[in-house]
Amino acid sequence: MTEEFSGSPEPTLGVEWELAFVDRSTRDTAPVAAKVLEIIDAEHPGHPLQREFLANTVELVTGVHHTVPQAVADLRSQLDMVLDAADRVGVDVWSSGSHPFARGTAQQVSDKGHYSEIINRTQWWGNQMIIWGIHVHVGIQDAERVWPIIQALATKMPHMLALSSSSPAWNGEDMGYASNRSLLYQQLPTAGLPPAIFTWADWQSYMRDQELSGVINHTGSMHLDIRPASKYGTIEVRVADATSNMKELAAIVALTHCLTVYYDRMWEAGEELPSLQPWHIDENKWRAARYGMDALVIVNRDTDERWVRDELVELVEQLAPLADELGCRTELDYVKDIVALGAGYERQRAVAQAAGALPALVTEDEVRDNEAKLGRTPWAAAVDLGVQELRAGLPIAPEDFREGAR
Repeated sequence: MTEEFSGSPEPTLGVEWELAFVDRSTRDTAPVAAKVLEIIDAEHPGHPLQREFLANTVELVTGVHHTVPQAVADLRSQLDMVLDAADRVGVDVWSSGSHPFARGTAQQVSDKGHYSEIINRTQWWGNQMIIWGIHVHVGIQDAERVWPIIQALATKMPHMLALSSSSPAWNGEDMGYASNRSLLYQQLPTAGLPPAIFTWADWQSYMRDQELSGVINHTGSMHLDIRPASKYGTIEVRVADATSNMKELAAIVALTHCLTVYYDRMWEAGEELPSLQPWHIDENKWRAARYGMDALVIVNRDTDERWVRDELVELVEQLAPLADELGCRTELDYVKDIVALGAGYERQRAVAQAAGALPALVTEDEVRDNEAKLGRTPWAAAVDLGVQELRAGLPIAPEDFREGAR
């Protein structure tokens, strides 16, 4: 297998954002993507929206842009189409890393043979993929710099994950994690951390092994947290949970764009790019998934550690001149707003607990007894919050949240 990297002469930008539909009463997922897209197909032929693995999901896909504001405006236009069509179908649009109480075995899969094959191969774990993410593509000039940049980006993977973490609950239970999505997703055989390779030749060898062993025959590609997208000439960063609102999405995209260009310029200047031992990368991802914005992350090969909140604030300051050049200073500064207000998982947990949710590590019987007493799952409040934030375009402080509002 030979994979040619097409290359991009400029650090252009593309973004994919997965959204779900939820019932306005129960707040469970609603498998209406086909109905929504039927309306949009009729009124906006040639739109870029795509069906996804689950029948409750659509994916917004931007064109190729030069700046974060351009990409965000593209997404905003597509989101408006989806919101309008969803209103006519009678459902709400919502986004998060995972649904807090929907059952995996109750989900309908889109009618594509490719998706059916994934379920057939992965069985129970495949049925648990009630998860949504953000994928950010950044153009890279040539293949030789791709893997050094990917390994450098992997040192900041916990920062991007902590910032976006928005999946604290599963099956109506608080999991005690900031991003349950990232742990679920890596159960699939083609998902998870990028391999510890540094050259394009090693990537070719790796992909050849995947083809010869039949791995990618089942899925079409490796769904790594960071990977080359050779067809587009980009590095694709896929580690982030889906955000519930456009402002936080813009912050994630700006940070990813700036970091990628920063490391690309280091490579161009002949400087040594940062990297970490594979076991540190693995540990950092787990810490970010578990503790989110309170993670203590490993920052160098000497195993020094720092709080991810402090690292994020300093990253914004370090990247600020580059953000000015790339036209995304405002969006990069949103990172500091997330640090101050709290990430998505923190807001979800706060409103769910105010609605009566129990803390992590209680028994399933206690959770079900609590739901029976309340007459509902208190995690429906977290879905309410996400619906409101998506329409507002920005995060809502828990003290300003009003359950049941739209």
